[in-house]
Amino acid sequence: MKKLPYGISNYDELIEENYYYVDKTKYIEKLENLAEKRIMFLRPRKFGKTLFTSMIENYYDVNKKDKFEELFKETYIGKNPTEMKNSYYILRFNFSGIDTENEKTTIDTFKEKVTNSIQKFVNRYKLDFYLNSELTAEGLLGSLMTAFEEQRNGEKIYVIIDEYDHFANELLGFRTEQFKSLVAKNGKVRKFYEILKEGTESVIDRIFITGVAPITLDSMTSGFNIVTDLTRDEQFNEMMGFTEKEVIKIMEDQEIDKEKQEELLPIMKENYDGYRFYKNSATRMYNSTMCLYFLSSYMRLGRIPDELVDTNIASDYSKIANMLRLCKSEERLKIINKTMTDEGIISEITEKFNPEMDFKETEMVSMLYYLGYLTIKDVIGGYPKLLIPNKAMKEIYGEYFLKVLSEEENFSVDNKEYTEISLEMALEGKIEKGINLLGKYLSNLSNRDYQNFDEKYVKVIFYCIAMSLKTFWVKSELEIEREYQDILLVPKETEKGYYTILIEFKYLKKDEENNLRQKQEEARKQIIKYSNKEEMKAAKNLKRFTVVAVVDKIYVEEI
Repeated sequence: MKKLPYGISNYDELIEENYYYVDKTKYIEKLENLAEKRIMFLRPRKFGKTLFTSMIENYYDVNKKDKFEELFKETYIGKNPTEMKNSYYILRFNFSGIDTENEKTTIDTFKEKVTNSIQKFVNRYKLDFYLNSELTAEGLLGSLMTAFEEQRNGEKIYVIIDEYDHFANELLGFRTEQFKSLVAKNGKVRKFYEILKEGTESVIDRIFITGVAPITLDSMTSGFNIVTDLTRDEQFNEMMGFTEKEVIKIMEDQEIDKEKQEELLPIMKENYDGYRFYKNSATRMYNSTMCLYFLSSYMRLGRIPDELVDTNIASDYSKIANMLRLCKSEERLKIINKTMTDEGIISEITEKFNPEMDFKETEMVSMLYYLGYLTIKDVIGGYPKLLIPNKAMKEIYGEYFLKVLSEEENFSVDNKEYTEISLEMALEGKIEKGINLLGKYLSNLSNRDYQNFDEKYVKVIFYCIAMSLKTFWVKSELEIEREYQDILLVPKETEKGYYTILIEFKYLKKDEENNLRQKQEEARKQIIKYSNKEEMKAAKNLKRFTVVAVVDKIYVEEI
Protein backbone atom coordinates (compact mmCIF):
# COMPACT_ATOMS: atom_id res chain seq x y z
CA MET A 1 0.00 0.00 0.00
CA LYS A 2 1.46 3.33 -1.06
CA LYS A 3 1.79 6.29 1.29
CA LEU A 4 -0.42 9.33 0.79
CA PRO A 5 1.59 12.36 -0.43
CA TYR A 6 0.11 15.12 1.72
CA GLY A 7 2.48 18.10 1.56
CA ILE A 8 4.75 16.58 -1.11
CA SER A 9 5.09 18.53 -4.34
CA ASN A 10 8.22 16.99 -5.93
CA TYR A 11 7.23 14.40 -8.49
CA ASP A 12 10.49 12.43 -8.42
CA GLU A 13 10.44 12.26 -4.60
CA LEU A 14 6.83 11.09 -4.70
CA ILE A 15 7.58 8.25 -7.15
CA GLU A 16 10.96 7.19 -5.76
CA GLU A 17 9.67 7.00 -2.18
CA ASN A 18 6.58 5.01 -3.16
CA TYR A 19 3.89 7.63 -2.56
CA TYR A 20 0.48 7.42 -4.18
CA TYR A 21 0.10 9.46 -7.38
CA VAL A 22 -3.18 10.46 -9.01
CA ASP A 23 -2.17 10.19 -12.65
CA LYS A 24 -2.49 13.51 -14.48
CA THR A 25 0.14 12.69 -17.13
CA LYS A 26 -2.40 12.42 -19.96
CA TYR A 27 -2.44 16.22 -19.91
CA ILE A 28 1.17 16.28 -21.12
CA GLU A 29 -0.10 14.81 -24.38
CA LYS A 30 -3.08 17.19 -24.47
CA LEU A 31 -0.82 20.22 -23.95
CA GLU A 32 1.59 19.06 -26.62
CA ASN A 33 -1.25 18.62 -29.11
CA LEU A 34 -2.20 22.28 -28.80
CA ALA A 35 -0.96 24.72 -31.40
CA GLU A 36 -0.01 27.07 -28.57
CA LYS A 37 3.33 26.53 -26.81
CA ARG A 38 3.18 29.18 -24.08
CA ILE A 39 0.51 28.35 -21.53
CA MET A 40 -0.97 30.09 -18.49
CA PHE A 41 -3.01 27.93 -16.12
CA LEU A 42 -4.52 29.28 -12.89
CA ARG A 43 -6.06 27.45 -9.97
CA PRO A 44 -6.83 28.32 -6.31
CA ARG A 45 -4.28 27.58 -3.60
CA LYS A 46 -3.55 23.94 -2.78
CA PHE A 47 -4.83 22.50 -6.04
CA GLY A 48 -1.66 20.60 -7.00
CA LYS A 49 -0.07 23.24 -9.24
CA THR A 50 3.49 22.75 -7.99
CA LEU A 51 3.30 18.96 -8.25
CA PHE A 52 1.98 19.25 -11.79
CA THR A 53 4.84 21.53 -12.85
CA SER A 54 7.30 19.15 -11.18
CA MET A 55 5.81 16.29 -13.20
CA ILE A 56 6.29 18.30 -16.41
CA GLU A 57 9.88 19.07 -15.41
CA ASN A 58 10.71 15.40 -14.83
CA TYR A 59 9.11 14.34 -18.10
CA TYR A 60 10.90 16.81 -20.37
CA ASP A 61 14.27 17.17 -18.64
CA VAL A 62 17.13 15.92 -20.91
CA ASN A 63 18.99 14.91 -17.76
CA LYS A 64 16.23 12.48 -16.75
CA LYS A 65 16.39 10.20 -19.82
CA ASP A 66 17.90 7.34 -17.83
CA LYS A 67 15.16 7.63 -15.18
CA PHE A 68 12.18 7.84 -17.52
CA GLU A 69 11.11 4.24 -17.01
CA GLU A 70 11.47 4.46 -13.23
CA LEU A 71 9.53 7.72 -12.98
CA PHE A 72 6.72 7.11 -15.47
CA LYS A 73 6.31 3.36 -15.97
CA GLU A 74 2.97 3.20 -14.08
CA THR A 75 1.47 6.31 -15.73
CA TYR A 76 -0.50 7.03 -18.88
CA ILE A 77 2.38 8.96 -20.45
CA GLY A 78 4.85 6.23 -19.56
CA LYS A 79 2.82 3.82 -21.69
CA ASN A 80 2.11 6.46 -24.37
CA PRO A 81 5.24 8.66 -24.50
CA THR A 82 5.44 11.59 -26.88
CA GLU A 83 8.34 12.30 -29.20
CA MET A 84 9.38 15.28 -27.08
CA LYS A 85 10.02 13.39 -23.83
CA ASN A 86 13.40 14.25 -22.25
CA SER A 87 14.13 16.76 -24.99
CA TYR A 88 14.31 20.09 -23.14
CA TYR A 89 16.57 21.98 -20.77
CA ILE A 90 14.30 23.00 -17.89
CA LEU A 91 14.56 26.53 -16.48
CA ARG A 92 12.26 26.69 -13.48
CA PHE A 93 11.26 29.73 -11.40
CA ASN A 94 9.15 29.91 -8.24
CA PHE A 95 8.19 33.39 -7.09
CA SER A 96 6.63 32.57 -3.71
CA GLY A 97 8.30 33.91 -0.58
CA ILE A 98 9.37 37.28 -1.99
CA ASP A 99 9.80 39.98 0.66
CA THR A 100 7.34 42.76 -0.25
CA GLU A 101 8.07 45.03 2.71
CA ASN A 102 9.16 47.81 0.34
CA GLU A 103 10.11 48.25 -3.30
CA LYS A 104 13.81 47.59 -2.70
CA THR A 105 13.24 44.32 -0.81
CA THR A 106 10.79 43.21 -3.50
CA ILE A 107 13.28 43.87 -6.30
CA ASP A 108 16.18 42.36 -4.32
CA THR A 109 14.37 39.13 -3.43
CA PHE A 110 12.88 38.85 -6.92
CA LYS A 111 16.43 39.03 -8.28
CA GLU A 112 17.55 36.50 -5.66
CA LYS A 113 14.87 34.05 -6.84
CA VAL A 114 15.95 34.53 -10.46
CA THR A 115 19.63 34.18 -9.54
CA ASN A 116 19.05 30.92 -7.64
CA SER A 117 17.05 29.43 -10.51
CA ILE A 118 19.71 30.38 -13.05
CA GLN A 119 22.47 28.98 -10.81
CA LYS A 120 20.66 25.64 -10.57
CA PHE A 121 20.18 25.61 -14.33
CA VAL A 122 23.88 26.31 -14.95
CA ASN A 123 24.98 23.63 -12.48
CA ARG A 124 22.52 21.00 -13.74
CA TYR A 125 23.48 21.36 -17.38
CA LYS A 126 27.15 22.23 -16.82
CA LEU A 127 27.13 25.50 -18.72
CA ASP A 128 30.15 27.78 -18.85
CA PHE A 129 28.47 30.86 -17.43
CA TYR A 130 29.63 33.66 -15.15
CA LEU A 131 26.79 34.72 -12.88
CA ASN A 132 27.47 38.45 -12.59
CA SER A 133 25.91 39.70 -9.36
CA GLU A 134 26.04 43.28 -10.67
CA LEU A 135 23.42 42.50 -13.31
CA THR A 136 19.67 42.94 -12.78
CA ALA A 137 17.29 39.96 -12.85
CA GLU A 138 16.43 40.65 -16.47
CA GLY A 139 20.12 41.19 -17.28
CA LEU A 140 21.00 37.78 -15.83
CA LEU A 141 18.23 36.11 -17.81
CA GLY A 142 19.32 37.76 -21.05
CA SER A 143 22.97 36.78 -20.47
CA LEU A 144 21.99 33.19 -19.73
CA MET A 145 20.05 32.86 -22.97
CA THR A 146 22.96 34.27 -24.96
CA ALA A 147 25.38 31.81 -23.33
CA PHE A 148 23.00 28.90 -23.83
CA GLU A 149 22.55 29.64 -27.53
CA GLU A 150 26.33 29.76 -28.01
CA GLN A 151 27.03 26.53 -26.11
CA ARG A 152 23.93 24.44 -26.94
CA ASN A 153 23.28 25.44 -30.53
CA GLY A 154 19.95 24.03 -31.69
CA GLU A 155 18.83 22.88 -28.23
CA LYS A 156 15.73 24.36 -26.59
CA ILE A 157 14.65 25.52 -23.11
CA TYR A 158 11.31 24.79 -21.44
CA VAL A 159 10.55 27.59 -18.94
CA ILE A 160 8.31 26.74 -15.96
CA ILE A 161 7.11 29.56 -13.68
CA ASP A 162 5.29 28.54 -10.51
CA GLU A 163 3.50 31.07 -8.25
CA TYR A 164 4.11 33.79 -10.83
CA ASP A 165 1.63 36.11 -9.10
CA HIS A 166 2.39 35.35 -5.44
CA PHE A 167 4.25 38.55 -4.58
CA ALA A 168 2.01 40.63 -6.85
CA ASN A 169 -1.02 39.46 -4.87
CA GLU A 170 0.55 40.67 -1.64
CA LEU A 171 1.48 44.02 -3.18
CA LEU A 172 -2.03 44.57 -4.44
CA GLY A 173 -3.43 43.92 -0.99
CA PHE A 174 -1.21 46.44 0.78
CA ARG A 175 0.96 48.45 -1.60
CA THR A 176 -0.86 49.16 -4.86
CA GLU A 177 1.49 51.97 -5.91
CA GLN A 178 4.51 49.72 -5.45
CA PHE A 179 2.83 47.10 -7.63
CA LYS A 180 2.22 49.65 -10.38
CA SER A 181 5.85 50.78 -10.38
CA LEU A 182 7.10 47.19 -10.66
CA VAL A 183 4.90 46.22 -13.60
CA ALA A 184 4.71 49.61 -15.32
CA LYS A 185 6.46 50.30 -18.61
CA ASN A 186 9.93 50.48 -17.04
CA GLY A 187 9.24 48.25 -14.05
CA LYS A 188 11.73 45.52 -13.10
CA VAL A 189 9.23 42.67 -13.24
CA ARG A 190 7.88 43.77 -16.60
CA LYS A 191 11.41 43.94 -18.03
CA PHE A 192 12.05 40.37 -16.89
CA TYR A 193 9.03 39.16 -18.88
CA GLU A 194 10.06 41.25 -21.89
CA ILE A 195 13.42 39.43 -21.92
CA LEU A 196 11.60 36.11 -21.52
CA LYS A 197 9.52 36.97 -24.57
CA GLU A 198 12.66 37.81 -26.54
CA GLY A 199 14.01 34.38 -25.61
CA THR A 200 11.14 32.70 -27.47
CA GLU A 201 12.68 34.01 -30.69
CA SER A 202 15.87 32.03 -30.04
CA VAL A 203 16.26 29.40 -27.30
CA ILE A 204 12.95 29.22 -25.40
CA ASP A 205 10.48 26.86 -27.06
CA ARG A 206 7.82 26.26 -24.40
CA ILE A 207 6.56 28.11 -21.31
CA PHE A 208 4.16 26.90 -18.62
CA ILE A 209 3.05 29.45 -15.99
CA THR A 210 0.88 28.78 -12.93
CA GLY A 211 -0.56 31.00 -10.26
CA VAL A 212 -3.84 31.93 -8.62
CA ALA A 213 -5.12 35.11 -10.26
CA PRO A 214 -4.53 36.87 -13.60
CA ILE A 215 -3.54 39.94 -11.67
CA THR A 216 -0.42 40.93 -13.59
CA LEU A 217 -1.34 39.75 -17.09
CA ASP A 218 -2.99 42.94 -18.30
CA SER A 219 -0.22 45.05 -16.82
CA MET A 220 2.39 43.01 -18.69
CA THR A 221 0.46 42.48 -21.93
CA SER A 222 2.58 44.65 -24.21
CA GLY A 223 5.73 43.13 -22.78
CA PHE A 224 4.46 39.55 -22.60
CA ASN A 225 1.52 38.97 -24.93
CA ILE A 226 2.45 35.46 -26.02
CA VAL A 227 0.68 33.24 -23.48
CA THR A 228 -2.61 31.39 -23.93
CA ASP A 229 -4.75 31.20 -20.79
CA LEU A 230 -6.31 27.72 -20.42
CA THR A 231 -7.73 28.34 -16.94
CA ARG A 232 -11.37 28.01 -18.04
CA ASP A 233 -10.81 25.76 -21.03
CA GLU A 234 -13.20 22.79 -21.31
CA GLN A 235 -10.43 20.25 -22.04
CA PHE A 236 -8.48 21.16 -18.93
CA ASN A 237 -11.19 21.48 -16.25
CA GLU A 238 -9.89 18.30 -14.55
CA MET A 239 -6.14 18.84 -15.01
CA MET A 240 -5.63 19.82 -11.36
CA GLY A 241 -7.61 18.81 -8.30
CA PHE A 242 -9.36 15.43 -7.95
CA THR A 243 -12.51 14.09 -9.56
CA GLU A 244 -14.84 12.01 -7.41
CA LYS A 245 -13.70 8.86 -9.22
CA GLU A 246 -10.11 9.70 -8.31
CA VAL A 247 -11.06 10.22 -4.65
CA ILE A 248 -12.81 6.84 -4.54
CA LYS A 249 -9.82 5.18 -6.24
CA ILE A 250 -7.47 6.60 -3.58
CA MET A 251 -9.66 5.13 -0.83
CA GLU A 252 -9.78 1.75 -2.58
CA ASP A 253 -6.01 1.69 -2.95
CA GLN A 254 -5.66 2.61 0.72
CA GLU A 255 -7.70 -0.52 1.46
CA ILE A 256 -10.54 1.43 3.05
CA ASP A 257 -13.51 -0.92 2.98
CA LYS A 258 -16.70 -0.08 1.09
CA GLU A 259 -18.72 0.65 4.21
CA LYS A 260 -16.14 3.16 5.46
CA GLN A 261 -15.90 4.74 2.01
CA GLU A 262 -19.64 5.36 2.13
CA GLU A 263 -19.14 7.13 5.46
CA LEU A 264 -16.12 9.21 4.39
CA LEU A 265 -17.12 10.27 0.89
CA PRO A 266 -20.15 12.42 1.90
CA ILE A 267 -17.95 14.26 4.43
CA MET A 268 -15.29 14.92 1.82
CA LYS A 269 -17.89 15.89 -0.76
CA GLU A 270 -19.53 18.37 1.60
CA ASN A 271 -16.23 19.96 2.61
CA TYR A 272 -13.86 19.75 -0.37
CA ASP A 273 -15.90 19.24 -3.57
CA GLY A 274 -17.87 21.62 -5.77
CA TYR A 275 -15.31 23.43 -7.95
CA ARG A 276 -16.14 23.97 -11.59
CA PHE A 277 -13.84 26.05 -13.79
CA TYR A 278 -15.42 25.56 -17.21
CA LYS A 279 -18.95 26.91 -16.92
CA ASN A 280 -20.67 23.99 -18.68
CA SER A 281 -18.58 21.18 -17.25
CA ALA A 282 -20.51 18.23 -15.83
CA THR A 283 -17.60 17.36 -13.53
CA ARG A 284 -16.93 19.17 -10.27
CA MET A 285 -13.50 19.02 -8.68
CA TYR A 286 -12.30 18.32 -5.14
CA ASN A 287 -9.48 20.38 -3.63
CA SER A 288 -6.67 17.81 -3.80
CA THR A 289 -4.61 19.02 -0.83
CA MET A 290 -7.65 19.13 1.44
CA CYS A 291 -8.58 15.57 0.40
CA LEU A 292 -5.05 14.31 1.08
CA TYR A 293 -5.02 16.08 4.46
CA PHE A 294 -8.29 14.39 5.42
CA LEU A 295 -7.35 10.90 4.19
CA SER A 296 -3.80 10.94 5.55
CA SER A 297 -5.17 12.06 8.94
CA TYR A 298 -7.80 9.32 8.78
CA MET A 299 -5.21 6.64 7.95
CA ARG A 300 -2.92 7.83 10.74
CA LEU A 301 -5.58 8.25 13.44
CA GLY A 302 -7.97 5.48 12.40
CA ARG A 303 -10.86 7.95 12.62
CA ILE A 304 -12.20 11.15 11.07
CA PRO A 305 -9.96 14.08 12.11
CA ASP A 306 -11.39 16.62 14.56
CA GLU A 307 -10.53 19.52 12.27
CA LEU A 308 -11.79 19.13 8.71
CA VAL A 309 -9.96 22.24 7.53
CA ASP A 310 -6.19 22.07 7.81
CA THR A 311 -4.94 25.19 9.64
CA ASN A 312 -2.12 25.57 7.09
CA ILE A 313 -4.65 25.76 4.27
CA ALA A 314 -6.92 28.14 6.17
CA SER A 315 -4.08 30.58 6.92
CA ASP A 316 -2.92 30.43 3.31
CA TYR A 317 -6.36 31.43 2.03
CA SER A 318 -6.67 34.17 4.66
CA LYS A 319 -3.53 35.89 3.37
CA ILE A 320 -4.79 36.27 -0.17
CA ALA A 321 -8.06 37.80 0.98
CA ASN A 322 -6.11 41.05 1.38
CA MET A 323 -6.47 41.65 -2.35
CA LEU A 324 -10.18 42.18 -1.82
CA ARG A 325 -9.37 45.46 -0.08
CA LEU A 326 -9.23 46.96 -3.57
CA CYS A 327 -13.04 46.91 -3.61
CA LYS A 328 -14.94 49.73 -1.90
CA SER A 329 -16.15 48.69 1.53
CA GLU A 330 -19.89 48.95 0.86
CA GLU A 331 -19.64 46.91 -2.35
CA ARG A 332 -17.41 44.35 -0.66
CA LEU A 333 -19.89 43.89 2.21
CA LYS A 334 -22.82 43.57 -0.19
CA ILE A 335 -21.03 40.85 -2.20
CA ILE A 336 -20.01 38.94 0.91
CA ASN A 337 -23.58 39.08 2.22
CA LYS A 338 -24.96 37.73 -1.06
CA THR A 339 -22.52 34.87 -1.22
CA MET A 340 -22.65 33.92 2.46
CA THR A 341 -26.45 33.67 2.34
CA ASP A 342 -26.27 31.34 -0.69
CA GLU A 343 -28.12 33.87 -2.79
CA GLY A 344 -25.18 33.76 -5.17
CA ILE A 345 -24.13 36.27 -7.79
CA ILE A 346 -24.69 36.14 -11.55
CA SER A 347 -21.67 37.77 -13.13
CA GLU A 348 -19.23 37.51 -15.96
CA ILE A 349 -15.68 36.60 -14.92
CA THR A 350 -12.90 39.07 -15.61
CA GLU A 351 -10.06 37.45 -17.53
CA LYS A 352 -7.38 40.03 -16.72
CA PHE A 353 -6.96 42.47 -13.84
CA ASN A 354 -5.40 45.87 -14.24
CA PRO A 355 -4.70 47.87 -11.07
CA GLU A 356 -5.67 51.02 -12.97
CA MET A 357 -9.26 49.78 -13.36
CA ASP A 358 -12.00 50.45 -10.85
CA PHE A 359 -12.29 47.36 -8.67
CA LYS A 360 -16.07 46.99 -8.59
CA GLU A 361 -18.52 44.10 -8.21
CA THR A 362 -17.49 42.18 -11.34
CA GLU A 363 -13.81 42.44 -10.45
CA MET A 364 -14.31 41.39 -6.83
CA VAL A 365 -16.58 38.49 -7.73
CA SER A 366 -14.02 37.38 -10.32
CA MET A 367 -11.22 37.63 -7.76
CA LEU A 368 -13.24 35.52 -5.31
CA TYR A 369 -13.65 32.95 -8.09
CA TYR A 370 -9.93 32.81 -8.85
CA LEU A 371 -9.04 32.59 -5.16
CA GLY A 372 -11.39 29.61 -4.74
CA TYR A 373 -13.89 31.30 -2.44
CA LEU A 374 -16.55 31.10 -5.17
CA THR A 375 -17.11 28.70 -8.03
CA ILE A 376 -19.48 28.28 -10.98
CA LYS A 377 -22.59 26.50 -9.72
CA ASP A 378 -24.92 27.21 -12.62
CA VAL A 379 -25.25 29.15 -15.87
CA ILE A 380 -28.13 31.67 -16.12
CA GLY A 381 -28.74 33.30 -19.49
CA GLY A 382 -25.21 32.43 -20.54
CA TYR A 383 -23.64 34.01 -17.42
CA PRO A 384 -22.04 32.05 -14.58
CA LYS A 385 -23.85 31.98 -11.24
CA LEU A 386 -21.21 31.88 -8.52
CA LEU A 387 -21.57 30.43 -5.04
CA ILE A 388 -19.25 29.18 -2.28
CA PRO A 389 -18.12 25.70 -3.42
CA ASN A 390 -18.20 23.76 -0.15
CA LYS A 391 -18.39 23.84 3.63
CA ALA A 392 -14.63 24.14 4.19
CA MET A 393 -14.48 27.26 2.05
CA LYS A 394 -17.60 28.59 3.75
CA GLU A 395 -15.83 28.28 7.09
CA ILE A 396 -12.74 30.11 5.81
CA TYR A 397 -14.91 32.66 4.00
CA GLY A 398 -17.03 33.10 7.13
CA GLU A 399 -13.96 34.07 9.14
CA TYR A 400 -13.19 36.68 6.50
CA PHE A 401 -16.81 37.89 6.57
CA LEU A 402 -16.69 38.51 10.35
CA LYS A 403 -13.30 40.17 9.97
CA VAL A 404 -14.71 42.57 7.37
CA LEU A 405 -17.70 43.38 9.60
CA SER A 406 -15.52 44.11 12.62
CA GLU A 407 -13.01 46.15 10.60
CA GLU A 408 -15.80 48.21 9.02
CA GLU A 409 -17.14 49.15 12.44
CA ASN A 410 -13.77 49.27 14.21
CA PHE A 411 -14.20 46.68 16.93
CA SER A 412 -12.44 43.41 17.65
CA VAL A 413 -13.35 39.99 19.05
CA ASP A 414 -10.94 38.14 21.31
CA ASN A 415 -10.38 34.41 20.72
CA LYS A 416 -11.15 33.95 24.42
CA GLU A 417 -14.70 35.10 23.69
CA TYR A 418 -15.20 32.20 21.27
CA THR A 419 -13.85 29.76 23.86
CA GLU A 420 -16.31 31.01 26.46
CA ILE A 421 -19.21 30.77 23.98
CA SER A 422 -18.26 27.23 23.04
CA LEU A 423 -17.94 26.03 26.64
CA GLU A 424 -21.18 27.67 27.74
CA MET A 425 -23.09 25.95 24.93
CA ALA A 426 -21.44 22.55 25.34
CA LEU A 427 -21.42 22.32 29.15
CA GLU A 428 -24.52 24.33 30.10
CA GLY A 429 -26.69 24.25 26.98
CA LYS A 430 -26.93 28.05 27.02
CA ILE A 431 -26.48 30.52 24.16
CA GLU A 432 -26.35 33.82 26.04
CA LYS A 433 -22.69 34.61 25.26
CA GLY A 434 -23.13 33.68 21.60
CA ILE A 435 -26.18 35.91 21.30
CA ASN A 436 -24.28 38.76 22.99
CA LEU A 437 -21.59 38.51 20.32
CA LEU A 438 -24.26 38.43 17.60
CA GLY A 439 -25.70 41.57 19.16
CA LYS A 440 -22.29 43.23 19.05
CA TYR A 441 -22.11 42.70 15.29
CA LEU A 442 -25.69 43.85 14.73
CA SER A 443 -25.36 46.97 16.87
CA ASN A 444 -22.21 48.00 15.05
CA LEU A 445 -23.78 47.80 11.61
CA SER A 446 -24.62 51.26 10.31
CA ASN A 447 -28.13 52.31 9.28
CA ARG A 448 -27.44 51.80 5.57
CA ASP A 449 -26.75 48.13 6.24
CA TYR A 450 -30.30 47.60 7.55
CA GLN A 451 -32.01 48.78 4.37
CA ASN A 452 -32.00 45.32 2.79
CA PHE A 453 -31.51 43.37 5.99
CA ASP A 454 -33.54 40.25 6.78
CA GLU A 455 -33.33 37.10 8.90
CA LYS A 456 -30.89 35.34 6.56
CA TYR A 457 -28.23 37.96 7.40
CA VAL A 458 -28.77 37.49 11.14
CA LYS A 459 -28.53 33.74 10.66
CA VAL A 460 -25.36 34.05 8.55
CA ILE A 461 -23.60 36.17 11.16
CA PHE A 462 -24.45 33.64 13.87
CA TYR A 463 -23.50 30.77 11.55
CA CYS A 464 -20.05 32.34 11.04
CA ILE A 465 -19.65 32.74 14.81
CA ALA A 466 -20.66 29.10 15.31
CA MET A 467 -18.20 27.92 12.64
CA SER A 468 -15.41 29.37 14.79
CA LEU A 469 -16.38 27.16 17.75
CA LYS A 470 -14.13 24.12 18.05
CA THR A 471 -16.59 22.00 20.04
CA PHE A 472 -19.39 21.68 17.47
CA TRP A 473 -20.23 20.57 13.98
CA VAL A 474 -22.40 23.32 12.51
CA LYS A 475 -25.29 22.39 10.24
CA SER A 476 -27.17 25.15 8.47
CA GLU A 477 -30.41 24.69 6.51
CA LEU A 478 -30.31 20.97 7.35
CA GLU A 479 -33.04 19.18 5.42
CA ILE A 480 -35.19 16.87 7.51
CA GLU A 481 -38.16 15.30 5.77
CA ARG A 482 -38.25 18.07 3.11
CA GLU A 483 -38.17 20.87 5.67
CA TYR A 484 -35.20 23.03 6.64
CA GLN A 485 -34.14 24.03 10.12
CA ASP A 486 -31.97 27.11 10.60
CA ILE A 487 -28.93 26.11 12.65
CA LEU A 488 -28.08 22.89 14.48
CA LEU A 489 -24.93 22.63 16.63
CA VAL A 490 -23.89 19.01 17.16
CA PRO A 491 -21.08 18.21 19.64
CA LYS A 492 -18.01 16.64 18.03
CA GLU A 493 -17.49 14.48 21.14
CA THR A 494 -20.92 12.99 21.75
CA GLU A 495 -19.73 10.63 24.49
CA LYS A 496 -18.96 13.54 26.84
CA GLY A 497 -22.60 14.47 27.34
CA TYR A 498 -22.34 17.89 25.67
CA TYR A 499 -25.53 19.66 24.65
CA THR A 500 -26.94 19.76 21.11
CA ILE A 501 -28.30 23.20 20.21
CA LEU A 502 -31.13 23.87 17.74
CA ILE A 503 -31.92 27.51 16.89
CA GLU A 504 -34.65 29.08 14.75
CA PHE A 505 -34.05 32.71 13.66
CA LYS A 506 -36.49 35.45 12.76
CA TYR A 507 -36.02 39.13 11.96
CA LEU A 508 -38.19 42.24 12.20
CA LYS A 509 -37.54 45.76 10.98
CA LYS A 510 -37.88 48.62 13.43
CA ASP A 511 -41.37 49.55 12.24
CA GLU A 512 -42.48 45.90 12.61
CA GLU A 513 -41.66 45.57 16.32
CA ASN A 514 -45.36 45.27 17.20
CA ASN A 515 -45.30 41.87 15.47
CA LEU A 516 -42.76 40.48 17.93
CA ARG A 517 -45.11 38.04 19.71
CA GLN A 518 -46.49 36.80 16.41
CA LYS A 519 -42.96 36.20 15.11
CA GLN A 520 -41.92 34.41 18.31
CA GLU A 521 -44.98 32.14 18.07
CA GLU A 522 -44.16 31.38 14.44
CA ALA A 523 -40.58 30.47 15.37
CA ARG A 524 -41.81 28.38 18.34
CA LYS A 525 -44.14 26.30 16.14
CA GLN A 526 -41.41 25.71 13.58
CA ILE A 527 -38.77 24.60 16.07
CA ILE A 528 -41.20 22.22 17.83
CA LYS A 529 -42.12 20.77 14.46
CA TYR A 530 -38.44 20.24 13.54
CA SER A 531 -37.52 18.70 16.87
CA ASN A 532 -40.38 16.17 16.64
CA LYS A 533 -38.97 14.69 13.43
CA GLU A 534 -37.59 11.16 13.82
CA GLU A 535 -34.03 12.24 12.91
CA MET A 536 -34.03 14.91 15.63
CA LYS A 537 -35.42 12.62 18.34
CA ALA A 538 -32.06 10.82 18.37
CA ALA A 539 -30.21 14.04 19.29
CA LYS A 540 -28.77 13.83 22.80
CA ASN A 541 -29.27 16.61 25.37
CA LEU A 542 -31.14 18.76 22.87
CA LYS A 543 -31.71 22.42 23.72
CA ARG A 544 -34.06 24.48 21.55
CA PHE A 545 -34.09 28.26 21.17
CA THR A 546 -35.95 30.84 19.11
CA VAL A 547 -34.10 34.05 18.33
CA VAL A 548 -35.96 37.11 17.02
CA ALA A 549 -33.87 40.17 16.14
CA VAL A 550 -35.54 43.55 15.87
CA VAL A 551 -32.72 45.46 14.15
CA ASP A 552 -30.06 45.14 16.88
CA LYS A 553 -32.33 44.12 19.78
CA ILE A 554 -32.42 40.35 20.23
CA TYR A 555 -35.16 38.37 21.94
CA VAL A 556 -34.29 34.78 22.94
CA GLU A 557 -36.72 32.15 24.14
CA GLU A 558 -35.81 28.62 25.21
CA ILE A 559 -38.44 26.09 24.17
